[in-house]
Amino acid sequence: MIDKLGARRMYFLAIALWSVSTALMALGSKMWQFITFRALLGITEAPNSPASAKVTAEWFPRAERAQATAVWDSGSKWGPAIAPPILTAILLGFGWQAIFVFLGVIGLVLSVGFFLFYRSPEEHRRLSAEEFELIRRDRADSAAPAAKISWFALFKHRQTWGLMAGFFCVIWIWNLFIVFLPLYLQQARGVSIANTGFIAAVPYLVAAVMGLVGGYIITRYARRPGTSPLAAKRHVMVAASIASGALVCLVPFISDLTLSMVVLSVAMGCIATMTSAAWAMPGDIVDTKQVASLGAIMNFGGYFGGAFSPLVAGMIADATGSYTPSFVLGGIIAALAAFAYIGLVRRPIGAERGSEVVTA
Repeated sequence: MIDKLGARRMYFLAIALWSVSTALMALGSKMWQFITFRALLGITEAPNSPASAKVTAEWFPRAERAQATAVWDSGSKWGPAIAPPILTAILLGFGWQAIFVFLGVIGLVLSVGFFLFYRSPEEHRRLSAEEFELIRRDRADSAAPAAKISWFALFKHRQTWGLMAGFFCVIWIWNLFIVFLPLYLQQARGVSIANTGFIAAVPYLVAAVMGLVGGYIITRYARRPGTSPLAAKRHVMVAASIASGALVCLVPFISDLTLSMVVLSVAMGCIATMTSAAWAMPGDIVDTKQVASLGAIMNFGGYFGGAFSPLVAGMIADATGSYTPSFVLGGIIAALAAFAYIGLVRRPIGAERGSEVVTA
C-alpha cells in the first residue's frame, strides 16, 4: 500500500490510527479489550518503519541512506529512554489512563504535521534542480533492476529470505530487552522500582548514540573505492552481530551491576547499528518503487522473532527461575544474524553475477 499510495498518505494514516489505538487503551477494563486494542495497535504500527524506509530511499543517495536511516531509527531508542520518567509523572498525577490519552494526542498532532509538511522530491517546491538531478541520477545508476518485480516474485529471491532471517534475529534480542529489562533489573539485580526507569534508560541512550555512529561509519565505509553501499552495510552488520551476541551472553555472568549495564549498553548499541543498517538495505536491493514492499516483508520476518522472544523467555524464566538461559539464547540468536547477511544478502535482486565483485 505504501508503494502504491505513497509514503505521505500511508504514513499519515498509520500514525493517526496508531495514535487512536493507543488512546483506546485508556477505555479498557477487561482483558479481551486490551488484547483487541493491542492487536489494533500492531496492525496500525506496521506501516511506520517501511514508510520511513521509503522516504529515505526517495530522498537520499544510496551511500548516505545508512546515516539517514540511523537518524530516524534512533527515535525508537530515544523514546524508551526519555518516556519512563515523563510517563511515571503522568501516572502518579493523573492515573494510568492519562498515559495513553497523552500519547494518543501527541501522535495525532505528529500525523497531521507530517501530512502538511512532507513532500516527495518530485513535489517539493523548494528543492533545487541540482539536488533533484542528484537524486534522479542516483536512482538511474542503481545496481538494482530497473524493471519492477511482482510482489510475490520477491519471495523467490534469497535476498528476501536473508533479510527476513537476519531481522528475525535482530528483533528477537531487541524485544527481549524491551519486555524484560525492567523485570530483570528488579528481580535479578535487586534494583528498586523507583530506580528501574532511570537505570533502564541508560542502554537506550547509548543505543541511540551508537546507532548514529554506526550509520556514520557505514556511510564513510561506503565511499571507499570498490565498496558498494550494500557491502558496507553487510560488513558492519556482521561485526555488530557477532559483538552483540558475545556481549549479551556475558551480561548475566557479571556480578557488578555497573559493569553489567556497561556491557549491556554496548550490546544494545551494536543491535541499534544493525536495525538502522537493516532498514537501509532494501533500498540497495530493489528499485526505489518497491523499497516499502521489501522492507515490510523483512519486518514481517523480524517480528516473528519479536513475538516469540518474550514468549520463550517468559517460559524459560518460569521453568528455571533465572533470566540467564534467555540471555544466552538471545546472544546466540543475535550472532546468527551474521550468517544470514553473509550467505544470502550479497547483491541486489536481478543484478548480474559480475556485480558481486563490488558488493560481496
